Amino acid sequence: MDLQLQGRVVLVVGGAGYIGSAIVSRLREEGAEVVAASRRDTADLVIDGGDDASVTAGFARLLEDFGRLDALVVTAAPSARTLDQSKNSDPAQVLEGVDRKAMTFLRLANAALGPMREAGFGRIVGISGQNALLTGNVTGSVRNAALTIAAKGLADAAAGTGVTVNVVSPGMVTDTPSAEVQLAHGGESSPEQIADLVAFLVSPRAGAISGETVNIGHRVLGVTHL
Repeated sequence: MDLQLQGRVVLVVGGAGYIGSAIVSRLREEGAEVVAASRRDTADLVIDGGDDASVTAGFARLLEDFGRLDALVVTAAPSARTLDQSKNSDPAQVLEGVDRKAMTFLRLANAALGPMREAGFGRIVGISGQNALLTGNVTGSVRNAALTIAAKGLADAAAGTGVTVNVVSPGMVTDTPSAEVQLAHGGESSPEQIADLVAFLVSPRAGAISGETVNIGHRVLGVTHL
């Protein structure tokens, strides 16, 4: 299926990361004009999502170079596996985790909403995680839950403007995902599988889908909510 991404300008923040690099590759395969951003000076565009001035300057540069922004994908956050497990309920680590993931997403999404609203079209996708549904790691769950809630709030505020906001929520991410799913765990997925889903959500083909959190790799086995 043609995702109608040819020539679309897509900003992927965290584009050099494990998941982000797969997303960049997938979108380029679809013919999108992809700008991979990170804090590294080797990126297509340098943006530190934790710094308001950097975000403002980065978006100004992007719009100057391309004149438009059709989609934003935010996957800029440290892996949950890098968190200090001995401090998973420590307020300082929780606060840092929320800032580096949820607030980074919020800063970037807010910066994208202006030009997207003006154009009457835009797609914003954040990468969260299924541990938002689980206890056991306060930092991991709170930072992902905060991103999901922020995205829903932005989606509601943008309703009817042509701009959609959605979240992709993986379980464990690995190059070789197992088909088996254990009780109280999310299923595994690969970066490429996540990239396929993101490519659809940022495309015009996704239509009016907005305010949704799409779990990938089977949502946590044995857990439900209404």
